[in-house]
Amino acid sequence: MPAPVLELNGARLSRLLRAGIQRLIADQEHLNRINVFPVPDGDTGTNMALTMSAVLASLRRGADDHAGATLTRAADAALDGARGNSGAILAQFFLGMGDSAASHAALSTSQFATAVTTGAIYARDSLAEPREGTVLTVITDFATETARLAATGLHDYLSLFSQALKKARTSLQRTSDQLEALRIARVVDAGAQGFVDLLEGMTDHLHRDVDAEPADVSVTAADHETTAGETHDLSHRFCTECTITSANIDRRKLREHLAALGSSLVLAGTNRKSKVHIHVNDPAEVFRIASLFGAVSGQKADDMQRQQQAAHDELRRVAVVTDSVADIPDDVLDELGIHVVPLRIQFGEQSYLDKVGLSPEEFLAELVLNPVHPKTSQPPAGDFRRQFEFLGSHFEAVVSISVTAKVSGTYNAAQSAADRVQSSSAIEVLDSGNASIGQGLLAIYAAELAAKGFDASHIVTAVRKMIPLTRTYALIGSLDYAVRGGRVKPAVRSIANMLGLSPVLASHPDGRIAPAGMLFGRRNRRDKLVRFIIRRMKSSQPYRVGIGHANAATEAHDLLDRLRRAHPRIESAFVMPVGSTLTAHGGPGTLVVGIQPS
Repeated sequence: MPAPVLELNGARLSRLLRAGIQRLIADQEHLNRINVFPVPDGDTGTNMALTMSAVLASLRRGADDHAGATLTRAADAALDGARGNSGAILAQFFLGMGDSAASHAALSTSQFATAVTTGAIYARDSLAEPREGTVLTVITDFATETARLAATGLHDYLSLFSQALKKARTSLQRTSDQLEALRIARVVDAGAQGFVDLLEGMTDHLHRDVDAEPADVSVTAADHETTAGETHDLSHRFCTECTITSANIDRRKLREHLAALGSSLVLAGTNRKSKVHIHVNDPAEVFRIASLFGAVSGQKADDMQRQQQAAHDELRRVAVVTDSVADIPDDVLDELGIHVVPLRIQFGEQSYLDKVGLSPEEFLAELVLNPVHPKTSQPPAGDFRRQFEFLGSHFEAVVSISVTAKVSGTYNAAQSAADRVQSSSAIEVLDSGNASIGQGLLAIYAAELAAKGFDASHIVTAVRKMIPLTRTYALIGSLDYAVRGGRVKPAVRSIANMLGLSPVLASHPDGRIAPAGMLFGRRNRRDKLVRFIIRRMKSSQPYRVGIGHANAATEAHDLLDRLRRAHPRIESAFVMPVGSTLTAHGGPGTLVVGIQPS
């Protein structure tokens, strides 16, 4: 029998937490499969694993013998890394524990029980509408049991955890009777199971040796079972999150403002730093309201409808991901289940999620009116990792198609995330060598192959062959915006205007997006653009074409008609508003053409 453990200093507490976190992370794919409530979108395990991975990384950076300092560090990391409903609740739980134990260098069982009880209170207070039968119930029951045991004079942590764990397991089993969705699916609550995983890992380590380093636990292999639960209509489509930082956040007013927007509101953190989680249809409104209360960072908005489709897609073996530089019609995104990771757009101090917090039309209006020229930044690697972790738990492989690495660090961010994903599924990241419509055509091509049941190896090989054959051409509306953004010198604009020159930007085989020629004269520019493109197409080859435009729908449709007349083998085509990447440099009137052999 292990020797009694009568107190936990920071080092011991760190080892216990790390052992528990590794157990939870190892079970993430099972948690995703049983994810039913509040939405059966199959990402609870991923969100909890990402949240606790942030804690694990923080604890691994160095030991602290002070128990209170260790819990405070864990709470800060959990808040920064919190993802999803359950992740935000866990972060608030650790925050409560840290606040309670902040002054204690070592914790007795009584002090630990008090910290757990405070954490349970914090977790419950973070929810706008607490529901029983969730992780909240199991946390509360575990806290109640530890307090009862400590009050009886139980001083040994091994006995405390062993007995309180039994209560938590019983509470977990009862969740399937407390919520109708769980009862129908015959599963327990996924978030509650994740919390019990954490406790089991900690308890097992106490049984082994609290003073030994915890062994690394391998991630369980995916067996790609169907996720529990049925597909449901979503009244709120986007799982939206952000962090607010300020000297004094009025959390009561913030909660009141946000509660009217959607459901599943969790407000974690303090009056200095708060993490918002909410399900809404308009993420931009969440970010706007958040900005009234402080500086906003860490915005994300996951499309739960697309996640739900992925979780229940039993025929497709490969998921396709791209970034928001790719221009793809919304109906095609939905039909083919293409997942999009948004870039960030910055207008001065105001930040937006591309195509989520700011639509192409809204971006163009802001571009015209705002004296500050926008800047775009690549998604953080964590955004890709979260998407890869989720999709990796439902598919044999994930193929991610990024904007050309010659103009953005997005490809590197995606590759970095892929290297860190803990999943048995293969993650393949491809540099499209393209942007906008051309990048979108490549993502569509990959998704069509996936829909036909091809494996990742076939899709990657086929897309790589298609990359040099897929081209993008852009006729910019005005050089004024390229000058504002520093891409073109004012003298070059003056010469072009004087001579009536219109540059045509194009994707090049080496991945550059650069001028490929000039159109002379401002009259009949669309006819000239058609001739320019037709010279680069094979007359006998069938093509798919996409046309993008910046507030020039009539001109875009006319351009497509002219292309069809000039090349009779255009077999499919679409017209859509073009995204921020090219519009920022071309302004209103910009036309973009993507061509791809069928």
